[in-house]
Amino acid sequence: MFKVLFHSPRIPPNTGNAIRMVAATGAELHLVEPLGFDLSEPKLRRAGLDYHDLAAVTVHASLPDAWAALMPARVFAFTSHADTSFADVCYRAGDVLMFGPEPDGLDAATLADPHITGQVRIPMLAGRRSLNLSNAAAVAAYEAWRQHGFPGGV
Repeated sequence: MFKVLFHSPRIPPNTGNAIRMVAATGAELHLVEPLGFDLSEPKLRRAGLDYHDLAAVTVHASLPDAWAALMPARVFAFTSHADTSFADVCYRAGDVLMFGPEPDGLDAATLADPHITGQVRIPMLAGRRSLNLSNAAAVAAYEAWRQHGFPGGV
C-alpha cells in the first residue's frame, strides 16, 4: 500500500482527518516533526473519531529519519507550483505522497531534496490558493488506491 507523509503539520483536525482517511484506505500516515500540536489533543482525537486504533501512524523526529524509514520508495511532493497533475502519475505500492505544513506547503529546500521523485499538483480553478491539507491528502490517496482497484475495499 502507499504512504502519506505530512511534513511538520500544524493544525490538529487536519491530521485527525488524515488518520481517519488512512484507516479507511489501508494507507500509512507518516508525520515529520516538529508537529504544531500534541497527538493527544482533543481536536485531533475528535477529528479522527475512533479510527486511531485502526490507523498506521508513525512519527519521525526529522525528515532524514523519515527517509531512513521509508526508502527506497518513490516520493511525490504535492505543491501548487508543479506542472504535473497528480492524476498523471501511475502510482505503485510503497509510493510516498508528501504534503507540507499548513498554510504554506513545502518550502523550496525541501522540494529540492534528492529523495523526491517528482513534484505534482492537484488541479484547481484559477485564483485559488490551495486545498485544505486533509482534503488534498484524501484526493491523492483515493486516486492512488483507485489505480490499484481499491484492494480490500467494500
